[in-house]
Amino acid sequence: MNEKKIKFTDCPITRTAEVLGGKWSLPIIFALMKETSRFKELERKIEGINTRMLVKELKQLEENGIVLRKVYAEVPPKVEYSLTEKGKALKSVLVEMKNWGNQFLTV
Repeated sequence: MNEKKIKFTDCPITRTAEVLGGKWSLPIIFALMKETSRFKELERKIEGINTRMLVKELKQLEENGIVLRKVYAEVPPKVEYSLTEKGKALKSVLVEMKNWGNQFLTV
């Protein structure tokens, strides 16, 4: 039998996992689904994340078009993070992941 092999570099699931694959990516997106937040607000909302990891993950999410970073010309500088339309489109995915986790991973 000659089955077609999956080329993982072309697989949309694999590519999505690469974009969202950081340990903290999903908690950041989940926090931003509720409201636009400043850096320290996000840091307080996400238990266990440290400053360095939050900076790294936000930068990666911004590069992937998931998060928008808006800088206001004020002193001191004000920076807010929100989801782009691409990021907002993940809401249904995260809700389903949450439902699955509640059904199969609860103790």
